[in-house]
Amino acid sequence: MKILVTGGAGFIGSAVIRHIIENTNDTVINLDKLTYAGNLESLVAVQDNERYYFEKVDICERSELDRIFDQYEPDAVMHLAAESHVDRSITGSAEFIQTNIIGTYNLLEAARCYWNRLSDPVKADFRFHHISTDEVYGDLPHPDEQSGTLPLFTEETSYSPSSPYSASKASSDHLVRSWLRTYGLPTIVTNCSNNYGPYHFPEKLIPLVILNALDGKELPIYGKGDQIRDWLYVDDHARALYKVVTEGKVGETYNIGGHNEKKNIEVVQTICSILDELVPKKSKYKEQITYVADRPGHDRRYAIDSTKMSCELNWTPVETFETGLRKTVDWYLVNTNWCENVQNGSYQRERLGTLNEMKEDK
Repeated sequence: MKILVTGGAGFIGSAVIRHIIENTNDTVINLDKLTYAGNLESLVAVQDNERYYFEKVDICERSELDRIFDQYEPDAVMHLAAESHVDRSITGSAEFIQTNIIGTYNLLEAARCYWNRLSDPVKADFRFHHISTDEVYGDLPHPDEQSGTLPLFTEETSYSPSSPYSASKASSDHLVRSWLRTYGLPTIVTNCSNNYGPYHFPEKLIPLVILNALDGKELPIYGKGDQIRDWLYVDDHARALYKVVTEGKVGETYNIGGHNEKKNIEVVQTICSILDELVPKKSKYKEQITYVADRPGHDRRYAIDSTKMSCELNWTPVETFETGLRKTVDWYLVNTNWCENVQNGSYQRERLGTLNEMKEDK
């Protein structure tokens, strides 16, 4: 296959590309705008492979998308390009609307026009795989609020997004499904839980805590730190996404989770314990933990039911949270140059997403 991957220089996209190039015979066309969170250093391992191509393109540029489809004639699209940090969406939502909604619309239209020109056998095999988030579902009851068996997100859970980010992703999900129903474009949607692992931009919780801990900085915890997330190791997610694009059924939605519900404070304390072991110092790293004002509209709990992925596509995560987190900490300890390069002076791990910083989008 020839697979067009949008956002392939990002965290999850680069993991998907590394998986495809290293474990299959497929060709990848990486389409990425290279925003602050996209970095080609994450693809050094595959950049010289004859089955890998890179195109610096913004998905909002329709003419460029048409060129890409005409030039490479892909058999499938894996759409990961998105603005994805909730905190940034709070203080500047316009980029999220533009990329996640308008960009997805442009990509759908370019794909539809290309798909309509294909011969029937090729047309039948084409796939448009849209990669989304569990945050579109809103949040779930918290153990502190409800006793007994707690519900999980399923593929039938109603949408109830809480942030500009999750609302923009919900919008893109609806667009993708409507292009199937109205135009017949063969689409598939996946919604995943919180990813973690190597090559993660340090605005997100786990890399931020690792790097701040090593630098002797405060480890900020929003509110009481009791927000619960289901953590999915990024390489497990990459395997799942390839399963979906190659074996998934058109029109279906697949939820992908790590089966690892953890409170944010537990995540941070576990990182501190690993660092105490690997990079010991006179004091304990947990002494750097500090509590800060909570994020506006912060969801209390996410948790994915991945039964459909397991039963229909024979996928389950390989990594436990403990094994995956240790691999992640080890990677950041070894790859300090990557961490310095991706920050590039434009981001100093400062707090984002406070209403005081909110700018007027025009």
